[in-house]
Amino acid sequence: MDIVFIQGLKIDCVIGIYDWEREIRQEITLDIEMSADIKAASETDHIDQTLDYKAVSKRLIDFVKTSEFQLVETLAEKITQIIIQEFGVEKVKLTLNKGEAVTGAQGVGVIIERVRASHSSLKQE
Repeated sequence: MDIVFIQGLKIDCVIGIYDWEREIRQEITLDIEMSADIKAASETDHIDQTLDYKAVSKRLIDFVKTSEFQLVETLAEKITQIIIQEFGVEKVKLTLNKGEAVTGAQGVGVIIERVRASHSSLKQE
């Protein structure tokens, strides 16, 4: 699989567990790696044959701006599920950086990897 990536996508949102965090918007930064087969796109030179990173970015911006999660873990999980379910990505790696949420740190957050659940891995009854 090839990788289509989005690096340094900055989005402001309500995120955090403290009362003061619920009253402000904070900037998060996303780095995303998405497994995609881009061979057909390289042969046809047509956007419909690839994973459109602009469409992914726009969808995530719309989602994150209106979200109000407490934990970065929850937001990260929801983002990866959107990418997998709506864009047909088999595997996604997401770094969600909440910035300077801890004094003295350049960034804090989570890095998660998720893989599309395959039908063969489902338990048969």
